[in-house]
Amino acid sequence: MIVVVFNKPDFEYDVHSLLKEFFPQEDVQMYYSCSPDEVEGKNLACTHHEMTDAGVKEFADASQVFKIDYVGDEIAVEWTLNRAGGNNSMTDEMQQADENDIKTAGESICTKISVDGTDRKETKNRLKLALYSMIEKGTGKSLPWGTLSGIRPTKIAMKCIEDGMSDKETYDYLKKTYLASDEKIDLSIGIAKREKALLDRVDYDNGYSLYIGIPFCPSTCAYCSFTSYPLGVWKNRVDDYLDALEKEIDYTAQKFYHKKLNSIYIGGGTPTTLSPAQLDRLIRKIKCSFDLKDCLEFTVEAGRPDSITREKLLALKKNGISRISVNPQTMKQQTLDIIGRHHTVDDTIQSFKLARELGFDNINMDLIMGLPEETLDDVRHTMELVKELAPDNVTIHSLAVKRAARLTIFKDRYSDMQMVNTQEHMDLCAAYCKQMGLEPYYLYRQKGMAGNMENVGYAAKGKAGVYNILIMEEKQTIVACGAGASTKRVWPIPNPDGTHRIDRCENVKDVGQYIARVDEMIERKIKLFEEK
Repeated sequence: MIVVVFNKPDFEYDVHSLLKEFFPQEDVQMYYSCSPDEVEGKNLACTHHEMTDAGVKEFADASQVFKIDYVGDEIAVEWTLNRAGGNNSMTDEMQQADENDIKTAGESICTKISVDGTDRKETKNRLKLALYSMIEKGTGKSLPWGTLSGIRPTKIAMKCIEDGMSDKETYDYLKKTYLASDEKIDLSIGIAKREKALLDRVDYDNGYSLYIGIPFCPSTCAYCSFTSYPLGVWKNRVDDYLDALEKEIDYTAQKFYHKKLNSIYIGGGTPTTLSPAQLDRLIRKIKCSFDLKDCLEFTVEAGRPDSITREKLLALKKNGISRISVNPQTMKQQTLDIIGRHHTVDDTIQSFKLARELGFDNINMDLIMGLPEETLDDVRHTMELVKELAPDNVTIHSLAVKRAARLTIFKDRYSDMQMVNTQEHMDLCAAYCKQMGLEPYYLYRQKGMAGNMENVGYAAKGKAGVYNILIMEEKQTIVACGAGASTKRVWPIPNPDGTHRIDRCENVKDVGQYIARVDEMIERKIKLFEEK
């Protein structure tokens, strides 16, 4: 366990995120040495604790203790290793560090940085750089993305490009400010350029995108934390769910009749858990409710091969769906069994071939790196089979295990299983995608990703997923309908720094609650989109 003590609540989320990047297996506990009155009422991003007798015990049990003290225009950062904690990660390199930068005192090291308290962005970056440099020297470990722990690193490269910076200037900024590796900087710049070329076709001010959530799956995968429920439990209420969903769709269509609908994404869960008739009902409702003449893309995440049938694909095809997903996650049967995917490798292959046979010419496949017991050779085997199928999109995910996932809840069951993802895994996937004629076009990260990596979408020319880019770059309003869906309002007038104000509202996750309270979900949207 790692304990962090702040003398006031500031940048605690950023510190917590960076420490979890370096020490993903450690529990990071946040404490405050200031008066509880200074903490009360603040919207803290991390669980916090007061300095009580129990807190003192936590210190004794901690393997490492960090102290962050804000004093005037200085921030003092101290790192102490507690040998009693049994996890001594301080190296000889740290003990011999340059006295000009770090003073050593037994098992503690500290550094002080000068900051301008009026510039919070710069202050945050300087604090993270100081903390990063300290840990890097102490552990000998560097992170591919440097100090970047947010989920949208390409937004930074995009902003640099939009500000007229050259590739060299963008590279220098990302290297100096965030200490990102050359590989990740090159990836970010390349993707940002492709994103910009595609997004130049989108009218942000007069357009919006639509997300429809179908929260049902054939079964729950071990790694999944999305809003999804086993279909078997809810099969008698699916039509009730669609009734509620149609009410929310009606509100959206009426509210945004004067806007251009640029993209539609039906996700989940697994949308193809719906019957052919239910799929037809939903898509016809969308087509009848919205003007689609400006719609660049209509995606249905078919997803699980064990939910795909000829009849369902025909329902999608006759309704003009332009993009679908057939998602294996892996082509190793033993792994599918471990993670609770109730389909076979052959099911994936046959579902994909069926979609091709029926004329779908923009098919995505999702794969996950870092699944239990998967080796580099297993990844190579998966990519060989995917290459034979020749999908139009491939999305390479790095396993990110959230608290709500079974891999976390029942972690003892999986404690003996290796879950490894490295740059070598990602490079291997990138090489195969290049062989298939696919280029990286969008990227995002999540907290707790295996190997500190990222998710990258690859696409053939003209087949990039518009919605995927829009949701990552946060330049356009996305209205989301359904249980667990999150609507994002992006204000058109930019802030002084070029960013845009973003307001959100979320629907309840529970299907029964959503059905019963759909009018409340609509009221939340009405309030969100009030003119202000």
